[in-house]
Amino acid sequence: MSNANVNAPVPAIEISGLKKYFPLTSGAFNAKKGSVKAVDDINLTINKGEIIGLAGESGSGKTTLARVILNLTPATEGRVLMNGQDISKLHGRELKAVRRSIATVFQDPASNLNPRLNVLSSIMRPMILHGVPKAEAVEKAQEAMKLVKMDERYLYSYPHQLSGGQLQRIAIARALVLRPDIMVLDEPTSALDISVQAQILNLLLDLQEHFGLTYLVITHDLNVLRYISDRIAVMYLGKLMEFGPTETISSNPLHPYTRGLMAASPILDPTLRSQKKELMGGETGSLINLPKGCRFAARCPHATDRCREELPKDYHVDALHQVSCFLYDK
Repeated sequence: MSNANVNAPVPAIEISGLKKYFPLTSGAFNAKKGSVKAVDDINLTINKGEIIGLAGESGSGKTTLARVILNLTPATEGRVLMNGQDISKLHGRELKAVRRSIATVFQDPASNLNPRLNVLSSIMRPMILHGVPKAEAVEKAQEAMKLVKMDERYLYSYPHQLSGGQLQRIAIARALVLRPDIMVLDEPTSALDISVQAQILNLLLDLQEHFGLTYLVITHDLNVLRYISDRIAVMYLGKLMEFGPTETISSNPLHPYTRGLMAASPILDPTLRSQKKELMGGETGSLINLPKGCRFAARCPHATDRCREELPKDYHVDALHQVSCFLYDK
């Protein structure tokens, strides 16, 4: 995990009341008949030098939240502050400066690298777009290869000639060349085998410590988050279910959904194997037909009539741990 300064945290990203709704239409005239609430009233602060893990099943809204944070998709409501600046209100040079300060590493690097370009050209591309002279861009590409522990000879290789682990290192190198403050990593190890996953996670931790980076790591794999993150946020159907320190979430998950995710994930830490498992029933719900009350009520073994009728608020069980569940309305 990172060495985040818990005594005096400085926000890197502040998310407040964030919503992203996609309209549902029907008929020849595309009449609006509702909304897909992909992100629904999320409040979250990520501090500088911190690694936040965002967990949840497919369709929970994790990637949409990341796209709004990156300003790739406009928010329906709420705001995102990046180093104190509202990204939705930035234009021109200010917006370009913010975009330069945040980088993204996607799930499948092979599909995000142009197969017609060699590695050098792919790494140089973001620098050229930001006006870095070609000679300087070549130097920075060479330096980036050293940072991700790859030989410079691979600069002249093409994506199809490289392994999955090598491609992910290239994607990380490309993300580093503009020296971002923040990196969003969307399923950075899901396409890799276990041994390569560990290498990539260790590389990310080394880079985070070296540059003081802030990470938002999005994944369905809780073992990845147990290993790399300082705090874990759990999403389900557009809502934040639980948020707290990684050690607390791992040893004492409170929300029934978090417990279900834990039960479905292999436990590699032998000290946690004695935990009672609470398996989830049913299928993942749909963002199109959301329930009136708690999003998880239909699958929850503790659901009551209140859960089915009301949306729970965020209950703070202590200063660092919050959970959206009526079980903690005390």
